[in-house]
Amino acid sequence: MELPKLAHGKRFTLPRPTGSADALLLAQLGEREKAAGRPTTIVTADANDAQRLLDEIAFFAPALRCALFPDWETLPYDTFSPHQDLISERLATLWRIRQRDRETGADVVLVPATTALYRLAPPSFLAAYTFEFKVKQRLDEAQLKAQLTLAGYSHVTQVVSPGEYAVRGGLIDLFPMGSNVPYRVDLFDDEIDSIRTFDPDSQRSLYPVPEVRLLPGREFPMDDAARTRFRSRWRELLEGDPTRSRIYKDMGQGIATAGIEYYLPLFFEDTATVFDYLGSDATVVLHGDLEAAFQRFWQDTRERHRLLQGDPDRPILPPEALFLSAEQFYTLGKPHAQLALRSGVEDVPDSALFQPLADLAVVRGAEDPLARLHAHIRSTAQRVLLLAESDGRRESLLDFLRASQLNPPAFDSLAEFQA
Repeated sequence: MELPKLAHGKRFTLPRPTGSADALLLAQLGEREKAAGRPTTIVTADANDAQRLLDEIAFFAPALRCALFPDWETLPYDTFSPHQDLISERLATLWRIRQRDRETGADVVLVPATTALYRLAPPSFLAAYTFEFKVKQRLDEAQLKAQLTLAGYSHVTQVVSPGEYAVRGGLIDLFPMGSNVPYRVDLFDDEIDSIRTFDPDSQRSLYPVPEVRLLPGREFPMDDAARTRFRSRWRELLEGDPTRSRIYKDMGQGIATAGIEYYLPLFFEDTATVFDYLGSDATVVLHGDLEAAFQRFWQDTRERHRLLQGDPDRPILPPEALFLSAEQFYTLGKPHAQLALRSGVEDVPDSALFQPLADLAVVRGAEDPLARLHAHIRSTAQRVLLLAESDGRRESLLDFLRASQLNPPAFDSLAEFQA
């Protein structure tokens, strides 16, 4: 099919393709946008669709680097924190979005709609706490220095404590925030020749490491400045005596109480959104009925806020401080080139539509159980590809097909079939 031409600030709407055809369409779109140097972000009304598209786009376009930005999988104002693996995956995805021109970047990012409403730590926080280097990887020294400056790192002559970096010829000494040891990156031209830890006291190199990837353990900082800011903004934004709250007292002692994620805005002067990470040139796909998903989310969130507010031990922030409204989401997305895939859309040229197949189900007990498939193969000029879930299922399917006088060749990939 011919992909629609998308323009910044404009939205092109198509009917949502049937079956897995949406994944094929989005894989083609992702490949086109990647060739133009633009990332693609797919916001899905259903979280299950995000996971499905992640798997299926990889089938149709294996060269696309796809990433999922997962949800916390907790309800608003829950008193327990998200699983550490989810936090790690979220931070890794945000990092990959910002590194899209490198091998570790992401060409296509999938985000469930309600996850896209959550306010996030600003990109400067991620720049300060997350680093990834690999031996033999190309490294732009100027870009790295700009990133470190944005993160508030100090340029010094000799690195001795966290938050410092030094550049001496082809050597970059870096002490990442949250790390127990500093690292020495040895450059050969613009390629990393080696990475070693070193002793900040003696400045002597210690042992080599093949790669360095340091993700913060949380989506917020816990240094002295951040905890001071948290307590100050608590007194500013939340009513009641702060000394009656265990969360407030724990923060003074450097303890992150379970469920602290729903106080994230208190750690920062300004929060960010997923759009701040995507960049202004990203193409945004709106997949499914986002309005209904937003409405359900806000209805549930307001009800939970109504039930839980007023607890002096655990006062809560208003929903508006934690989440984007639907109007704010669409306003932030408006400058981007947008493709909307929605059910029930009409008046679209036939060339833009995927046509569903007729019912090809097996008729058990019939003289020819595959009569419908036989008829389809005879009547179509197109090649036919049958998919199986696994190698074992493929062999079972082939045995069944051969019993009906069909003996198709087997392929290991879509590219092999197309070739």
